[in-house]
Amino acid sequence: MPAGPAHPSHRPTRLIVSLDTKDRAQAAAWRDVAAHASAMVKMGLEFTYAQGLEAVREVADGLPLFLDLKLHDIPNTVASAIGSLARVRPAMLTIHASGGRAMIAAARRAVDETFPEGARPLLLAVTVLTSLDAEALHETGVESDVADQVVRLGRLAVSAGADGLVCSPHEIRLLREALGDGPVLVVPGIRPAGSAAGDQKRIMTPAQAHAAGADYIVVGRPITRAPDPAAAAAAIAAELSA
Repeated sequence: MPAGPAHPSHRPTRLIVSLDTKDRAQAAAWRDVAAHASAMVKMGLEFTYAQGLEAVREVADGLPLFLDLKLHDIPNTVASAIGSLARVRPAMLTIHASGGRAMIAAARRAVDETFPEGARPLLLAVTVLTSLDAEALHETGVESDVADQVVRLGRLAVSAGADGLVCSPHEIRLLREALGDGPVLVVPGIRPAGSAAGDQKRIMTPAQAHAAGADYIVVGRPITRAPDPAAAAAAIAAELSA
């Protein structure tokens, strides 16, 4: 893809290391890799369902936590769930933008009412999962192409109170053009050059995501499954700061 304009120097792209495991000891070991790389850690459904919220808090151990539970339910249920997350003290948490305006607004109110000012997590809305391509999206009944659906959901989420969005790297530029520099963009689907794509369909390298305007990139297996995870994390961090 074209190189495009450089990412603004005042908005560096930061690394989030994804601790995708059910095993507590393994997650703690990967957390130490993230700490060495001055990174945030992500824990999601896999670890949280296996170990519980208290283990999430203990494994994060003071590192900034991206709690990626992708809440999606009726507004009152989502708001109540967010109220239950205060003890984990996440730096960021996720909801599905496809839950609609009322759900997103309820999540916004819950964040503001549950967390003290200065300790409120960023509320991020997931647009279209990076495992979905146009064919898969059409199978769900969405006739728009992926890019149009991402922008539509992004506009909806931000206007309803989300601080930012989770999107594939290939929609970063579209969202920046549509929404400007205000929303925080957190980007999975990152694969260093030469890495296997796995189950991700819309991927990009760390340097490409940085140039496009990502605020955070989420990297799991290319770090955690590498022969030397610490070296892999350090290499990505260096690529982002180059």
